Amino acid sequence: MKQLLFINDNKVNKISYYHMVLLMASLPFDFFYSHVILISFALHTFIHVKKTDLKALRSLKILVLSSVLLVTIIATTYTINLPGAFNEWTLRIPILLFPIMFTLNPLDVKKYRSNLLLVLSLTCSLTVFYLFAVALVTIKHYHLPVSALFAEGFTNHNFAGPINIHATFFSFQLLIAVVNFLYLLMAGKVTSKGLKIFYSICCLILIGGIIQLSSKSIVIILFIVVNIVLPYYVLQGVTRTRFIITGLFISITGIVGILSISTFRERYVTLLKEDISTNKKVLRNSDSRIERWQVAARRIKDKPLAGYGSGSEMGLLKDDFYDAKLYSSYLHGLNAHNEYISFLLKSGVWGLLIYLSTIIYGIKVSLKKRDALFISFMLIITIVSFTENILDVDKGVMFYSLFFSFFIFSNNEDTAVFKSKLKSDDYLTTLATNTLPVTSY
Repeated sequence: MKQLLFINDNKVNKISYYHMVLLMASLPFDFFYSHVILISFALHTFIHVKKTDLKALRSLKILVLSSVLLVTIIATTYTINLPGAFNEWTLRIPILLFPIMFTLNPLDVKKYRSNLLLVLSLTCSLTVFYLFAVALVTIKHYHLPVSALFAEGFTNHNFAGPINIHATFFSFQLLIAVVNFLYLLMAGKVTSKGLKIFYSICCLILIGGIIQLSSKSIVIILFIVVNIVLPYYVLQGVTRTRFIITGLFISITGIVGILSISTFRERYVTLLKEDISTNKKVLRNSDSRIERWQVAARRIKDKPLAGYGSGSEMGLLKDDFYDAKLYSSYLHGLNAHNEYISFLLKSGVWGLLIYLSTIIYGIKVSLKKRDALFISFMLIITIVSFTENILDVDKGVMFYSLFFSFFIFSNNEDTAVFKSKLKSDDYLTTLATNTLPVTSY
């Protein structure tokens, strides 16, 4: 753990590193903390920027990574809801800020990538452990049976309630955390027997948290990553085959066990059926997603090319939900719950094409680099975009902007080479004191 807190680098990079550590550790909690840390990190970065560094901003990476915000800005010029559009600007500023900071900041993100991901993984493990502890203490206080842990009162949003975070967006972080631990174990990055046991326990805690949060899309992605992505990109030969067979057996056994519990069967099977159903005769507490998509689609037909402008979705759909007798969606002021539809509605076909191009860019880089964690991130963005408006919620924007830039810049050799070009006096001082490596690794 000492390597997480004490690094061999210069003062500027140490401060940048500790900002990143705090940012990773703050993600599961109230957005206030991550915003304060982000502002501090940005100020620290810009204070140390030199004129020569600004040339690096003429980069295709920055343009691609910030494209979502650029779509929002352009679509503001013809919006029907200007205040709503400016609210989207404010919400999505990190999408531009992170790639700029990773470009200008001299910290070699690639060098400290494993440290930073480990901080996230440990924080998520401790947070889930805390949530289970809170649930068990509550159960004991009210003299409930232990089996109540798997009842509706302690699953999904109720499980994440003590830290006030949306269950699905918290599941994003848990998935990256558990994939990181599994990668370290499978790739032989951990040699200590004690650490192997500790990381394995953390994996079980995180998987338990994902199941308890009951996000259907994240559970599906977890199944794909564990049984396909990790063995394919980390293991080889007979070891890969054995792992896939064993993994599938354990996964299927686990699924059967989970579905034997009525609460989870309701979440993963019954609610899934309802979400893709348009049968008005089915009694349910909320409207199905497909019904909301159909309402949004009717709006899109009127302006398919340009859409209605940034910030227009909520106002348009609220009245449409009422007219369609989707009263639950109307009363709760819900959006379309589909990022692709949201882009079509607000910025039309051209906005959707830019978003799709950005996703394709990330998928191509992740596959080219054979980066299991980056691939897992892209699976989250691609699949969950079908069921959630990721970029209309602060936690979704922070997750998207931070990790998209993080994985791109921690995989890019050109960025590391650029950042190693110091002034001659800095370089000689660094070399003499051995505080910076001559090349990245």
